[in-house]
Amino acid sequence: MSTKIAFIGLGHMGCPMAANLMKAGYEVSGFDVAPAAIEAATALGIPIAESAGSAAADADIVITMLQTGDQVMRVYNGTDEVKGLLGAARPGTLFIDSSTIAVDDARRAAQLAYDAGHRAMDAPVSGGVVGAEAATLAFMVGGSDEDFAVAEPVLQTMGKRVVHCGESGLGQAAKVCNNLILGISMIGVSEAFVLGERLGLSHQALFDVASNASGQCWALTTNCPVPGPVPTSPANRDYQPGFAAALMAKDLGLAARALESTGVHAEIGMLANELYQRFAESGGADTDFSGIINSIRDQSEKGAA
Repeated sequence: MSTKIAFIGLGHMGCPMAANLMKAGYEVSGFDVAPAAIEAATALGIPIAESAGSAAADADIVITMLQTGDQVMRVYNGTDEVKGLLGAARPGTLFIDSSTIAVDDARRAAQLAYDAGHRAMDAPVSGGVVGAEAATLAFMVGGSDEDFAVAEPVLQTMGKRVVHCGESGLGQAAKVCNNLILGISMIGVSEAFVLGERLGLSHQALFDVASNASGQCWALTTNCPVPGPVPTSPANRDYQPGFAAALMAKDLGLAARALESTGVHAEIGMLANELYQRFAESGGADTDFSGIINSIRDQSEKGAA
């Protein structure tokens, strides 16, 4: 008998993730509140349940891929009118939340699941839509050793690297630290390319040097913010995401919250958060996060005027 998986949240990430589970032979039932998401999932052959609760009712594993901690809490708890996942699922169901939310929210969601007689893990991802489609995501997992042993083969179906980071909440902790690095490094790479332009250096020359020197990083070699050197980067598609700037702004907001709550003195991290919030709010929200290079160019022009 195949493992039954309820997949709640069939957006740009969730839909291909659920499709890859089906390809691997899992019995999948999906749900999303957005008609466009339902349409896209149906086109891939993913069976759609009448509600989130009905999808979870006979599932062995429930995976959620949502946008915020509040959404996770609502779908777990339900409302007066709609039964939540925790109340609908059979006792002992394994809940895996792959949303990117605050560490405290992840721990609260896990405790809700435990209190309802279930098992729970946080398993946020890195790799974007491309990684979700190619099943090459990286999963950062928080939860018990016992539950990780059950979750690992399922997660490996959707990704190429699955890391157990520790107890509940530490998957989210790893994700927020990783994206803090990513946001900071993309700003640094973008500033370097704009500086190179002003100095008369070609994009290709700078890339050829930095990608083989101490400036090498993912923001340069995989998601290069200028068109040309990396043909698959969003810069070659007019900055169509990819990983949207709105999501980077969200993740850096979570990082800022974590930095403040832990008392970490992180001037660059807080500045990166400020820059991405401003970029997202000023029209860049739906572009790839590497599009911040255009904001740097614009500000440079204003400064030179």
